[in-house]
Amino acid sequence: MIFFVKIKNNIPNVLTLLNLLSGIFSIVANLEGYPVLAGVFIFISAFFDFFDGLAARILKAYSNIGKELDSLADLISFGLAPAFIVFSFLKSVLLINNFQADDVSLKNLLILMSPFLITIFSAIRLAKFNIDERQTKEFIGLPTPANAIFFACLPIILAQYNLYAFFVILNLKTLLFVIFIHSILLVLPIPLFSLKIKSFKWNENKFLYIFLISAAVIILIFKLYAIPFIIWLYVLIGFIRLFYNKLKKV
Repeated sequence: MIFFVKIKNNIPNVLTLLNLLSGIFSIVANLEGYPVLAGVFIFISAFFDFFDGLAARILKAYSNIGKELDSLADLISFGLAPAFIVFSFLKSVLLINNFQADDVSLKNLLILMSPFLITIFSAIRLAKFNIDERQTKEFIGLPTPANAIFFACLPIILAQYNLYAFFVILNLKTLLFVIFIHSILLVLPIPLFSLKIKSFKWNENKFLYIFLISAAVIILIFKLYAIPFIIWLYVLIGFIRLFYNKLKKV
């Protein structure tokens, strides 16, 4: 009986480790020149990240080691793996602009190291999440899985051979801007609603319903290209919700 209890209690941890393993595979795939596969592995990590929490709630298998494992796995899968995707993009952009392998100027080094701001701010975001009791019902700042999914979509979108997407994504200014903005969003003290629905009342979930309806419309219009816009929509509605609640208090 004790043996089966131990197995049950460790199911969420196994899922967390599969999340970690997928994140490692993402990094390896990217280093081997398969950015699309790297993006796919981040999606797989997000799948396991969702189900390890769900399994812990259903099985009531909470543990301190599980909490620590979850943060460590998320830092690799959603902090380091997406940074490597953007790193490879920046290398490509510099090569397009006649960057030479022996050109190790400070400017080029800073450009190539900039994606790892995502990793640094993801670490801060995860550490804050672990100690912030306000984040049991909602998030404060952009969740690391959502941020990682944004970057995981980019190589998949590029694989569609859309010339416009190519010029927008593989652009030095665009990449640096997105790195900076998303790093800030990870730690910005803005409350973002959770997608967990505890009741179906309009007043309690109106912003969630607006988000879901808007996201469905964006998917119908943009299809595969919709996911980055949906992440931005999620943040935008968070800002609108914040100002709406402040106006209600006036």
